[in-house]
Amino acid sequence: MSKRILVAGFQHETNTFGATRADISDFNKADSWPGLLKGTEVFTGLEGTSLPLAGFIREARKAENIELIPILWCAAEPSAQVTDKTYEDIMGQILHGIASHYAVDGIYLDLHGAMVTMSFDDGEGECLARIREMAGPELPVVISLDSHANVTEKMVRHASAITMYRSYPHLDMAETGGRAFDVLHYLMNGGFVFPAFRQSPYLIPLHAQYTGRDPLKRIYETVRSVGPAPQTWAELSTGFPAADIYDAGPSVLAYATTEQEAAMIADHLFKDLEDAEPQLDVSLFDPADAVETAIKINTREKTPVILADVQDNPGAGSTSDTTGILEALVDADASNVILGMLNDPDVAGEAHKRGVGAIFHTSLGGKAGPDAKPFDAFVEVLALSDGRFAFTGEMYAGGMAEAGPSALIRIAHIKGDIRIVLSSTRCQCLDQAIFTHIGVRPEDASIIVVKSTVHFRADFDSLPATVINVKAPGLTPCELEHVPYRKLRKGIRLGPLGRIMS
Repeated sequence: MSKRILVAGFQHETNTFGATRADISDFNKADSWPGLLKGTEVFTGLEGTSLPLAGFIREARKAENIELIPILWCAAEPSAQVTDKTYEDIMGQILHGIASHYAVDGIYLDLHGAMVTMSFDDGEGECLARIREMAGPELPVVISLDSHANVTEKMVRHASAITMYRSYPHLDMAETGGRAFDVLHYLMNGGFVFPAFRQSPYLIPLHAQYTGRDPLKRIYETVRSVGPAPQTWAELSTGFPAADIYDAGPSVLAYATTEQEAAMIADHLFKDLEDAEPQLDVSLFDPADAVETAIKINTREKTPVILADVQDNPGAGSTSDTTGILEALVDADASNVILGMLNDPDVAGEAHKRGVGAIFHTSLGGKAGPDAKPFDAFVEVLALSDGRFAFTGEMYAGGMAEAGPSALIRIAHIKGDIRIVLSSTRCQCLDQAIFTHIGVRPEDASIIVVKSTVHFRADFDSLPATVINVKAPGLTPCELEHVPYRKLRKGIRLGPLGRIMS
C-alpha cells in the first residue's frame, strides 16, 4: 500500500530592521526563485532547481509506493515582517490542503526558520502548532530549515524532526530536503527519534558565518559525521541576527533513538560551538580603507579584489541601494570597477527610456532605506537588459533571475572608471551571471563590489580574488553590539565575546 505525503513550502527570512514588509504580491512574484506555486505546479515549477522541496521530491520518487500530494510552495525576498493578512492567507491554503486530504501518512514542510509576522515572532512555530492541532500528535511532520534559522522550542516540540542546511553559501539545499525525506520515510514506517535542543550563548554576525573556513568548517564536518541517519543525526543553525526576537541566534539540534544519546550528541556539539567563539572572524573595513587596500592589492598582485557590501545584502532584507562604497570608490579615483546589483528602478527605467549611449544627470540609489543617501552623478548607459537571465553558479543553477528592467551604466565625468549593474527588483549578487548576462567579465575587473554577505563566494571563489568585508551603511547589521535589540533574551552575548544583552 502506498504511503501518502502532503508537501508544502512557505519561506521567508525576516529582517525586523528592514524597510518594507512582505505582502502577498511578494510571495506571488518570481524573483530569484519561482512565484507562488499551487497543486501540481509545485512539481513542474521546482523541477531542476536546487531548492529543498525539489530535493525531497527527487528522493521520494526513488522510493517505492510513495504518493506525493502537493499543496503549495512560495517564498518572498527577505524583508521586514510578513503582514498578518498574507500569513493568514497562505496558512489558510496550507491548512485547507491538509483538511482536504486527511488520510495521509506524513507531512513535509519546506520552511526557512526565521519568519516573523506582525503578530508572531515565531512564524514557523505558529505554523507547526496549527498543523499539529489539525493533524494530531501522532502523524509524522518533518520540516527542513535554512542554516540561518532561529530555532525555537515550539518548532522542536511540534515537528517530529528537523533537517537544516549545513553550508553557507547554501550549496546543500536539495540535499537537506532529501535528508528530510529519508527521515520522514523512516518515521512513517514505525521509526522514532528523540530530540535534544541547545541554544548558543552568543550571536554570530552573518559575515562571520561563512562555512568555508574554520572554525565553522570544522564544526560542520563534525555535524556531518554524526549518524547513521535517519535513526541518528545532528544539525547546527548559525542563526539570523537581523531578527529582533527572543530566540534569535545559533542552536544545536540532535536526534537519536534514545534521549540519552541525543543529549550526548547535542552537548558535544554545543561544546564545539562554545570553543569556537574566540576563533570567529568578525572584522570589517571602513569603505575608504577597504578601497585603498583593494587598489594596493590589485596593483601588486594584478588579480581582482572583491569588496563585499555585507550590510546592504538584499538576500538578508536590505534595500540593495546604498551608496557608501560607491562614494569611497569615486573619492579614490578607482578604476576598472564593477558593482552589482544596485536596485534603482527609477534610474534603470530612465536608462531604458533614453537608450544605449545616453548620458544624463540623476540621483543614483539611496531611495529605499530610512537613512537614504543618493549619489548625485552623470551616468552613461552602456547596455540594457530585461533582467531575466539564467543563474550559472552552483547555488542557484537551474533557476532564473527576474530582476526587472536592468542596465549597465558608467559614472561619467570622473577620473576613475566605475561601472554599475542596475536592477528594478532586488537581487543579491551571488552569481557571476549578474555581470556576464549584460556583457561584463568579472575576471577582467580590478575591483568587484558585490551586494552580498557570503552567498557570492559560491560562484566568485572561482576567481583568483581577495575578499574584503566592508562596513558600509545598510539594513543587515553586522556589528551586533550596536544593534538596538528590544526582544532578544537577556544574557546572550551580542557577537563572539561581545557585550551581554541586559
